[in-house]
Amino acid sequence: MATTVPPPAAAAKVDYLNLPCPIPFEELHREAMMSLKPDLFEGMRFDFTKMLNQKFSLNHSVLMGPTEIPSQSTETIKIPTAHYEFGSTFIDHPRLLLWGRILTDGRLNARVKCDLSENLTFKANAQLTNEPHMSHGMINFDYKGNDYRTQFQLGNGALLGASYIQSVTQHLSLGGEVFWAGQHRKSGVGYAARYNTDKMVATGQVASTGMVLLSYVQKVSEKVSLASEFMCNYLSRDVTASFGYDYILRQCRLRGKIDSNGCVAAFLEERLNMGLNFILSAELDHRKKDYKFGFGLTVGE
Repeated sequence: MATTVPPPAAAAKVDYLNLPCPIPFEELHREAMMSLKPDLFEGMRFDFTKMLNQKFSLNHSVLMGPTEIPSQSTETIKIPTAHYEFGSTFIDHPRLLLWGRILTDGRLNARVKCDLSENLTFKANAQLTNEPHMSHGMINFDYKGNDYRTQFQLGNGALLGASYIQSVTQHLSLGGEVFWAGQHRKSGVGYAARYNTDKMVATGQVASTGMVLLSYVQKVSEKVSLASEFMCNYLSRDVTASFGYDYILRQCRLRGKIDSNGCVAAFLEERLNMGLNFILSAELDHRKKDYKFGFGLTVGE
């Protein structure tokens, strides 16, 4: 009796007219950055957010701890400092965002994000300081197509930049960027690739400035993610490899990393109650013998 052989499964075809829109070029490594670059700090921090209505909120922040100052020696020199920061946020979801912060040392930070249309977004950010030549500002125009994104940047110091990223399959995106810093007479070109599925994200980026950046994130489960990063500069021969994790529990979130320079870091966010979070931060640099510890409270949503 002859056995019936089932026909081979047809290979899935790529519908090039129905590709997903990629993430912005500047956010290529965002999953890896969540694990490898948490908001570490040293000292004591207290943040309070008061919602005045559904769109407007006020923010108060106090930070007390040492600040590193530049030194010719290999030892880290720190001086005690304390800052108070006042800010406000206005959100007219999803079209408009206004964000501002001012510190007691005279620094002023401001951000604006406005959706001019369904596809075109305007962004602006600025930092003003009392120190000469340290203030800066930048504006961005982001355009979102069906399967691509493009961005144009203009900043002080005659800084010009542009980027473009295109989905070529359901999971693969390719992009590039160019920039010109007129004040320093420097220019550069960069290329990037990103491959993502439901379980992993792999990203590679290379630039004419000598920078090579590779990252990989594996989603072990709904609550656990592992990340790795390899960064080098083939001009200066600097190489750094990092490994990190992101663990989300019912009441807390724990992130940490270790790198090839002997630096170990951890960041814990514990939800004590509705609108009340406790924060622990630690960073140990064994090579420089620099150890940083911080704790804080965040009040308000």
